[in-house]
Amino acid sequence: QVQLVESGGGLVQPGGSLRLSCAASGSIFRINAMGWYRQPPGKQRELVATFTSGDNTNYADSVKGRFTISRDNAKKTVYLQMNYLKSEDMAVYYCNLNVYDGKYNHDYWGKGTLVTVSS
Repeated sequence: QVQLVESGGGLVQPGGSLRLSCAASGSIFRINAMGWYRQPPGKQRELVATFTSGDNTNYADSVKGRFTISRDNAKKTVYLQMNYLKSEDMAVYYCNLNVYDGKYNHDYWGKGTLVTVSS
């Protein structure tokens, strides 16, 4: 069973920075995609940044130039460096992992970590 553990959320002032981490554990045959989504208060979950096939990355337009996704394959960990945070970045951030087990694709989600942007 694959599990995802997120860390790094918290309270930050506008213009500040935070770094989120997500570590995957369990047996993984192949990773199709790994990245971050977020759900602002009262809104639907949305993509923030993700690695797709190979080293390709995909960012939401709202975070381009401010957020950077990176990963450590050996540690099965993905990071999200968030700079110049704005109030509209405040949300619960979820780690997502899509894997192939040799027969089927599976989607896994972390429990989420809250990012609060406030002065």
